Amino acid sequence: MDRINILGSGGKTKTMKMSRALILTVVAVIGLAVMGSGLFAADVPDVIQMKDPIYSAHTRGIVSFTHTKHYADYGISCGECHHDDKGQPLADLKTGDTTHRCSECHSKPGDVPRTALKDLAEDAKTKLTLEYHAGAMHLNCIGCHKDWNKEHGKRGPEGAPISCNDCHPKE
Repeated sequence: MDRINILGSGGKTKTMKMSRALILTVVAVIGLAVMGSGLFAADVPDVIQMKDPIYSAHTRGIVSFTHTKHYADYGISCGECHHDDKGQPLADLKTGDTTHRCSECHSKPGDVPRTALKDLAEDAKTKLTLEYHAGAMHLNCIGCHKDWNKEHGKRGPEGAPISCNDCHPKE
């Protein structure tokens, strides 16, 4: 048995006997509490297969998204892709924080039918497109890729992907 001295009332020292097992148990419980509180960030997989359960079947190959390429190689912060319910970047989001699936808000599978966009003003087109999962993903990803390509003077295979087959592999 180990002896641990603790300060009692009136500044007097008391001696308490504890078994090693009890000490280890206390340390383990505290450790689990700290990890559960989010002070230690969970690992984010480098490659995420963008396969979403809102689709009964995917009509194109599944996009492989690489976190490392985006945040380490290109310096893109988490909040540039992850946003709040008003579309504003989550500026204080960091690796390991809990995020929601895009389809939780952009809940209609696929892209908005082109006929539905006919005769709509631009802001109404954007609002309708964002209701659709693929529409929201395409606006976010392709828009960013086009901006990056323009800023860096890149085109084709040297640039960020902007065509369907660049991101969606043939199955």
